[in-house]
Amino acid sequence: MNLNPAEVLNPIFNALDALISDYGVYCYLVFVWLSLALIAWVSSGGLRRKRPQGNSATIISGIIITPRPPMHQPPPFFIADVDPARNEDNEIMDEP
Repeated sequence: MNLNPAEVLNPIFNALDALISDYGVYCYLVFVWLSLALIAWVSSGGLRRKRPQGNSATIISGIIITPRPPMHQPPPFFIADVDPARNEDNEIMDEP
C-alpha cells in the first residue's frame, strides 16, 4: 500500500482536471451565482445571532443632539461709590 500523498490524490486531481476542461465555464457561472446569493444572504443578516423573543433590554448606540437656547449675557454690574457720610436718602450726616 502506497501512502504517498501525490499518488493517493492523483485520481482526484485527474477527475478535477477533466471536470474543469469539460465543464469549466458552467462551473464558473454556478460559483458566481452562488457567491451572489451568499453575499445577499449575509447582507440581509444571515450571520447575525438570533435573539430570543421576550423582554430583553435593547441597547441602541447613537448620538443625540439637543438644541440649546442661545446664551444670554448676565446683566451688567453697577459699581457705585458709597460715601459713609451720606444715608439712603442722600442726606449728609454729621455723625458717622
